[in-house]
Amino acid sequence: MTGEISIDGVFVPTLLLLGVIAMLLTMVLTRVFNALSLYRFVAYRALVDLCLFVLLLGLLAWATPSIGFHP
Repeated sequence: MTGEISIDGVFVPTLLLLGVIAMLLTMVLTRVFNALSLYRFVAYRALVDLCLFVLLLGLLAWATPSIGFHP
C-alpha cells in the first residue's frame, strides 16, 4: 500500500487518510461501547481503545485495494 491520494491538488499519504478514518470509527465505536456499558467487562479501557484502533486501521489497509484506493 504505497502512494498518495490527491485531495484538491494536495497529495495526502494513504496511511494518514486511513488513520483519520480509523480514528473516527474508533470514536464512534467507543461511544457505542460506552452506551451499552461494555467497558465494565475490561480492566484497561485505554488498551482496548488502542487495540480497536489498530484493528480498524489494519482492516482498512487490507480492504483499500478492494474499494479502489490503490495507486
